[in-house]
Amino acid sequence: MFSGSRSRVHGDFTIAGDRVRMPCEHDDVPKSVLVVDDEPKITQVVADYLRSTGFTVSTAASGADAVTIARAQLPDLVVLDLGLPGMDGLDVARELRRYSATPIIMLTARGEEADRVVGLELGADDYIVKPFSPRELLARIRAVLRRVEGAAVGLERFAVGDVAVDTARRELTVAGRRVELTATEFDLLVHLTRQPGRVFTRAQLLDALHGTIVESYERTVDAHVKNIRRKLEPQPHEPRYLLTVHGVGYRFADA
Repeated sequence: MFSGSRSRVHGDFTIAGDRVRMPCEHDDVPKSVLVVDDEPKITQVVADYLRSTGFTVSTAASGADAVTIARAQLPDLVVLDLGLPGMDGLDVARELRRYSATPIIMLTARGEEADRVVGLELGADDYIVKPFSPRELLARIRAVLRRVEGAAVGLERFAVGDVAVDTARRELTVAGRRVELTATEFDLLVHLTRQPGRVFTRAQLLDALHGTIVESYERTVDAHVKNIRRKLEPQPHEPRYLLTVHGVGYRFADA
């Protein structure tokens, strides 16, 4: 965490004056993060900050390097700038999702809402808008990693009709067919399936995913729902499991 009243601006984001050591939530097993950005100052400050809080950090300045490093090192999470030259962030996310469910947090400019939606539809777990503070990015990283690891309390197996959920193993099957979801998609679906038939607003679903520590926007939920349907539903355009309640939000069908 940065402390003190001094602050300065580097490129697209603000950093505060002095750093103090903050351990990772699971210091005995340091988590690894790959930071991908073509702006050296951003990469350096983010990498230094994450290392100071206990993470193992690798960096890449291009999309091609990011894919190579991700394949070789299998990081626990990728922080990915969408505005990379050549192979851009969307191309990198698409390539990573071909073989991995590694969580991805996108870095985007304020005017890139369309890119954010595409990134979420490709399977990114979250996004943060420039300018941002390393402290905010750390909060996002920890929130996503908590979802990946699963809560220590309330691990269970349950079924809604032919949809079976195992939260301990973080596995989902539909009529015996294994369905691969990203961490955020899985958590969103678990929240809905715990109370089949209940209608959740988009704001409630966002709060369930992120809590109240981060800002997001409601189209995030729509993008994740579209991805879940593509993987879960026999006919995604005529869903039978994950249903839209027009003007309100979503519900999971009763058995």
